[in-house]
Amino acid sequence: MTEHDPNRQITSSGRIASFSATRRIGRRQFAGGAAGLGIAATLGLAAGPSAGAVLAANAPATQDTSGALLPANRILTYYGYPGNDLMGILGEYDPDTLLAKLRDQASAYEAADPSRPVKVGFEVIASVAQRDPGADGKYISDTSIQLLDKYTQFAGENDILLFFDVQFGMRTTQVEVKGLEPWLKHPFVHLALDPEFKMHPGEVPGEEIGQIDASDITWTQEWLAGLSQKYSIPPKVLLVHQFHYTMIEDKDKLAPVEGVQLVINSDGFGTPAEKEATYGVMNTQHPIQFNGIKLFYQQDDPLMTPAQVLQLDPVPDVVIYQ
Repeated sequence: MTEHDPNRQITSSGRIASFSATRRIGRRQFAGGAAGLGIAATLGLAAGPSAGAVLAANAPATQDTSGALLPANRILTYYGYPGNDLMGILGEYDPDTLLAKLRDQASAYEAADPSRPVKVGFEVIASVAQRDPGADGKYISDTSIQLLDKYTQFAGENDILLFFDVQFGMRTTQVEVKGLEPWLKHPFVHLALDPEFKMHPGEVPGEEIGQIDASDITWTQEWLAGLSQKYSIPPKVLLVHQFHYTMIEDKDKLAPVEGVQLVINSDGFGTPAEKEATYGVMNTQHPIQFNGIKLFYQQDDPLMTPAQVLQLDPVPDVVIYQ
C-alpha cells in the first residue's frame, strides 16, 4: 500500500486530480531553426503533397460542419496553468483580468484582418508533466477538478472557448483523453495534445523531446467526433502542438476526420525568422487541415506582430499566446 497523498484524489473516470502546481520544464526552440528545413526535406517532409493534404483536398463536400468554428473564425487563446506565472500568461492574472487583456489582443487581429471574426478562449494545462515518476510511475500530475470546473464555468458564463491541454507523461492517449469527457461534453470546451511530454519507456519529461504516433491522433479525432454525436454538439477543435519534426511519428498518415477539426500548432520560441522557419516545416510543408502558431510574450525576441503572423503561409487559423 502506498502512502496517501492528501493533495490527490481518484475521480470516477480514473483521473488523478492534483491540487499542487509544479514548474514546467522550459520549452525548447525548434532544433536548428532554418537548418531544420534541410533535415525535414531529407526525411521526405517536403517531397510533394502529403497523404493528409491529398485527403484534405478530396474531403467529402457533404461533411456536416454546422456550428464548426473553423474556417469562418480565427481562434485566439491565452495559455498556461492557473496561478503559476512560470507556465504562461494564463497563470499571471485572474480570469477576469486575463479576459480583458485577451480581448485587447484580439482587437489587434480584427484590425489586421477585418474579414475574419476572432473567437477568444483560454487554454488550461489539464495535466502537467513531472520529472518525478510519482507513485503511479506515470510522470504526470493532474490539475484539480475544482480548477477545471472553475474555468469551465467561467468560459460558459463569458461565452468564450476553453481548451484543456494534456501532457501525457507515460499515460496512454486513451486514458488522458477519455478522462476529460465530463468537461468536453460542453460545446465550448475543446482539446489540445502536447507531444513534447509524451514519453516512451525509459524517457523522462524535460530530458528528451516526446512524441506521439499519428495513430493516437487519429484515435483522438475519431473519439471526439463520436463525442459530438453522443451529446449532439458542434465539432470539436483538436490542437496538436509541434516544434520539432520528430514529435509526430508517421505524420504523413494524418488526415481530416469528419466531425472534428484538426489544428497542427507550430510551437517553440525564437526570433520571427526562426518561428517562420519552424512554421514552414510544421505547417507549410505538410498541410493537413487547419494551422496554428504559438507566440511567447517573454521568450520570443522580438514578439511577432499580428500583421507578421497573418503574413505566414498558410495564414494561421489559431493563434496562441503563452
